[in-house]
Amino acid sequence: MKQAARIAIGALAIATLAAASGYWVGIRAIPTSRDGATPTAADTAEDTHRKERKILYYRNPMGQPDTSPTPKKDAMGMDYIPVYADEADAETASAKQVGISSEKVQKLGVRTEAASRRQLDRIIRAAGRIEADERRQYAIAAKFEGYIERLRVNMTGQMVDRNQALFDVYSPELISAQREYALASQGLEALGNADSEMRSGMQQLAESSLLRLKNWDVSEEQIRSLAGSGAARRTVTFRSPVAGIVTEKKAVQGMRFMPGEVLYQIADLSTVWAIADVAEQDSGLVRTGATARIRIDAYPDKLFEGAVTYVYPTLKAETRTIPIRVELANPGTRLKPGMFAQVELLVTTATPVLTVPASAVIDSGRRQIVLVQSGEGRFAPREVRLGTRGDSHVEVREGVQEGERVVIAANFLIDAESNLRAAVDGFGQAARSDGRSATSDAAYRSESASGTRPAVEALPADSRRGR
Repeated sequence: MKQAARIAIGALAIATLAAASGYWVGIRAIPTSRDGATPTAADTAEDTHRKERKILYYRNPMGQPDTSPTPKKDAMGMDYIPVYADEADAETASAKQVGISSEKVQKLGVRTEAASRRQLDRIIRAAGRIEADERRQYAIAAKFEGYIERLRVNMTGQMVDRNQALFDVYSPELISAQREYALASQGLEALGNADSEMRSGMQQLAESSLLRLKNWDVSEEQIRSLAGSGAARRTVTFRSPVAGIVTEKKAVQGMRFMPGEVLYQIADLSTVWAIADVAEQDSGLVRTGATARIRIDAYPDKLFEGAVTYVYPTLKAETRTIPIRVELANPGTRLKPGMFAQVELLVTTATPVLTVPASAVIDSGRRQIVLVQSGEGRFAPREVRLGTRGDSHVEVREGVQEGERVVIAANFLIDAESNLRAAVDGFGQAARSDGRSATSDAAYRSESASGTRPAVEALPADSRRGR
């Protein structure tokens, strides 16, 4: 009886051991996940997806700037973390954008405007001066030798009318020419019905004498008087060919003058020029016919208007400017040559161009950047190439598409925000390299932002006392 009981207990023990062995073998045959749970179909698909993703490199698990093209361990024995291609692209795209909460956007006063096409209007300002119209300046000079018997106009700046007497001259050559013409005219009348050959010769002599008097600027009235009386006049009067102002007077009563010597200069100031010096970078926008507004210091409440009639083809190397000419009517001769003028030119681009507000451009000196809104509270810096500048807008040739919204207000604050974040991130990495863990650093920033921990810790008492 006792032997049978022992046999039964032994058989039960053998059966229990066999069942335990079978269970253990079954468990080893079933794959498990890293946390010990039985893998599901989703886990299997994730493993397959990870095998298909391309690994670019392996990064340090502690966040230090250290990467490796192959798997490795750090000094503490931790495996380097793989970085996949899709993750790197997402990180790169995120790094190129600045994220700001809606509350901060409102506090900063961020405003945006869409890039659009328009004609650029711009006012170019330049300094200028009033000058006499070169086409309305006259020099009075005798074409023969003689003496000034009497001055009729004897002051510089004196107003003269057209045909007004300027001075009387005496010249032996002029008297000889008068007598020659008088004798030829009288001989022509005396010949009457004489031989045609003699009459023809006398006619030629009279015509040549008359032509010489005309070439010497003897007036028609004096010539008719000479032909009628036959007596040569001792002096001949010179008259002004135009109404204007005597700008220069070299004639002195009793002086001797030579052929071609300038005795008077007269300028007609009914029309004057404003010569303005336009900066070299603005000269390409100035066109003939552009409207010009001119202010004169002598008449601060008066605005003179004219049109650009000529753009000079030369550049002044000393000032890097190009002169332009504006023609102005001058009734009452209020505009005097030599007056200082402030010239404003209104220029417009011929065709519409893609533009953004000038306030949207952040110019660092080496490049120009605009902040493009890529989403709600998301702004991406975009380098642009600029063209023509207007008063309120600037042409964008590359970098922005039509319809994209750019930041036109508080863009410098956003730029400062992004720079601050970059500095904080760099500081955090430096701290982690000194031994602080990434987890504690992130927790520190989270506590500082929530207000549960001061942003700057107080110094120890010994430090405050300078110990």
